[in-house]
Amino acid sequence: MEFLEDSNTFPILCIRESQGRLKFTLLYNEETGNTYDIRLKLTKELLTIQKQDVVRIGECESDSNVSRQIIFFILTVSKNSLIIFICIFLWQSADQTGMLFVGDAVLQVSVHLLRSAGDEVTLTVQYLRDAPSFLKLPLGSPGPSSDHSSGASSPLFDSGLHLNGNSMNTAPSSPSSPTTNEPKFEKRWLDTLSIPLLMARVSRYKAGTDKLRPNGFEVLALDGVSSGVLQFCTASETTDWLRAISTNINDLTLQNVCYIFHYIIHMGWVSERIQDTDSSHLYKFKFLALKGSSLYIFCNPPVGTMDWVRAEITHNLCEVLFKVHKLWITEDCWLQANLYLGLKQNCKLQDHRPYCFSVMAGHGKSHYFSVELGSDLAVWEKSFQKAIFMEVQRTGSKTYTCSSQGKLLSFTIDFATGFTCIENSTKNVLWKYKFSQLKGSSDDGKTRVKLLFQNTDTKQIEMKEVEFADLTAVLHCIHSFIAAKVAAVDPLFMDNQSVARKYMYNS
Repeated sequence: MEFLEDSNTFPILCIRESQGRLKFTLLYNEETGNTYDIRLKLTKELLTIQKQDVVRIGECESDSNVSRQIIFFILTVSKNSLIIFICIFLWQSADQTGMLFVGDAVLQVSVHLLRSAGDEVTLTVQYLRDAPSFLKLPLGSPGPSSDHSSGASSPLFDSGLHLNGNSMNTAPSSPSSPTTNEPKFEKRWLDTLSIPLLMARVSRYKAGTDKLRPNGFEVLALDGVSSGVLQFCTASETTDWLRAISTNINDLTLQNVCYIFHYIIHMGWVSERIQDTDSSHLYKFKFLALKGSSLYIFCNPPVGTMDWVRAEITHNLCEVLFKVHKLWITEDCWLQANLYLGLKQNCKLQDHRPYCFSVMAGHGKSHYFSVELGSDLAVWEKSFQKAIFMEVQRTGSKTYTCSSQGKLLSFTIDFATGFTCIENSTKNVLWKYKFSQLKGSSDDGKTRVKLLFQNTDTKQIEMKEVEFADLTAVLHCIHSFIAAKVAAVDPLFMDNQSVARKYMYNS
């Protein structure tokens, strides 16, 4: 058990649980600032949020909000005019019968003055769901191993079952225990919300901003239903659950979608930075897919065949440039702390989000995306490299119309032979070079580029100046073909150049 307090937020209490993927944590309401004790249950297909309630044994869980009448009085505390039980004495009537729980609220008392009531008092009580958070008591605590000599249980002892359900409690039944015909009650964790993980998304940031939630995130289903903000004790716990949920989302999405739609390398949610009119940075969720020859950008994921033609934007993979926004520290390794990095940056960041990449396309178009984890960044980097490599090999060559000295030319980039320039009117080959002969280039940022090739015989540098209608697309295509050529010769080269994967190996 661990108590933490953040001066910028609120007291945090968390109970660790190792029974598979179960977790006691908090649900935080960003509007009211209130927190509620919950239990998370993660399976391959669902994230379930459970809250604790009292149910009558043998009855359906939907009848959990029941009132119980009891004939004994235990230590109480009065807060905001509400009487709530915070302590149950071990081996006494309340403990033995299992009819009273920490967190029960008194609804009615059978007498006006307790001091003149005699031996028995009838109380009508009902379990207050938010009492543990209200009283700052943990749920699911295993409790002390058991020194019962004090005669009273700890307010922190509550297994979530009967308070007298401890297997070590072997005291004889109280004379006032009810008969077997009287109702029995117990606390149970009841499912309150289930989030389907197929094409779901997670976010550590407040909606539309780059403001990080401290040790918390929310999960949103495909239909937009939100889990609320799930609050954890530490950054490591947050990362652990964020990674586990993200892994299940990615695996489930790829298994289901790739089975239906072929040639998909990778797909998933990202956040795209949008430049607002007041120059502030806003973020919107976008769904990216690397499929066949194109990068698809959707507002909503494709769930049917016809959805692929409704993509917001598509780019040819040969003509895009993927760029990780490098986040280095001095020792040339990655350091993660509280989900941020202590950084020495050699590429200027546009905001405070640490895991970002850009996709630059033709005509100067550019997209700036962020993801939730460093591992997500590494996956996208590897997926773009693979998708571009496969598309270059599949295409084999790309030809662009250009001009030089008033003549219309055709400029061809061929995976096997390199660069070829042909005059359109005569079909004569004006020049031809291999990839290895390209030694440099310079451009005016608009339409004109100078390519510097080395003559294999004279070793002299020969300059070829040409103009293109979409210079950016051509330069990106040259980069894609050269990168694919190098990867074909040395498959380990791209891995060694990977920026994001160095984070995975060193974090």
